[in-house]
Amino acid sequence: MSPARRVLVPLPDRDFDVTEVAVPWRLLTDAGHQVVFATEKGHMPAADPLLLTGVIFGKLGADPEPRRFYGDLTLTEGFQKPLTWDAVVPEDFDALLLPGGHAPGMRQYLGSEALQAKVAAFWALQRPVAAICHGVLVLARAKDPATGLSLLHGMRTTCLPKYMERSAYLLTAWKLGRYYRTYPAYVEEEVVAALAEPGHFERGPRAGTKRGTAADHAPAFVVEDGRYVSARWPGDAYLFAQRFLTRL
Repeated sequence: MSPARRVLVPLPDRDFDVTEVAVPWRLLTDAGHQVVFATEKGHMPAADPLLLTGVIFGKLGADPEPRRFYGDLTLTEGFQKPLTWDAVVPEDFDALLLPGGHAPGMRQYLGSEALQAKVAAFWALQRPVAAICHGVLVLARAKDPATGLSLLHGMRTTCLPKYMERSAYLLTAWKLGRYYRTYPAYVEEEVVAALAEPGHFERGPRAGTKRGTAADHAPAFVVEDGRYVSARWPGDAYLFAQRFLTRL
């Protein structure tokens, strides 16, 4: 068994994806690692409530097991009393995990230059980093201070594919407006623009509604590039977390 590692997971105050946080937390802690959460001001965060109840007609939300994991997570002291982003010392952590989410509250986390600076400092340590769905935007937007280029410049990655983001938006816009459109640009478009070349983006096989589980990785897809692991959406979360674990 590998020695216990400290894994940093920054979050917004609200609206993060239930599965993309709770599944890695469960697998990491079950493996003996410490997950340390951080929010902008140290407030206890909250997941996107629609993912707990069902986005529309009770559908499109998190599966039962990730919802149970999230319920367990909310009872832990580390989640109830997170660090502030300012208090994060990158050298104190062995790995970094950047979850996603698409609801409006995510902009606090995805657009923070202060958080991007912390992420860039951690990236320079050459330690394991994982990002899923919209979380890849944090890396795409963070700049290497030596070059001024995105941290992802020269890396291979995936993220939320445009076809998935667009489909979810078109399916729900009549009721939820731009709930599934966090920014005017699609996540894939912004991530690809940050890369050294478009071919470094991997969209993966076309995903349906079936999600991966702890026992079935067939629907899931991740991209691994050295110490960096990325995934597309909550349906990849179990495989994503397991591949990240191998780097700890």
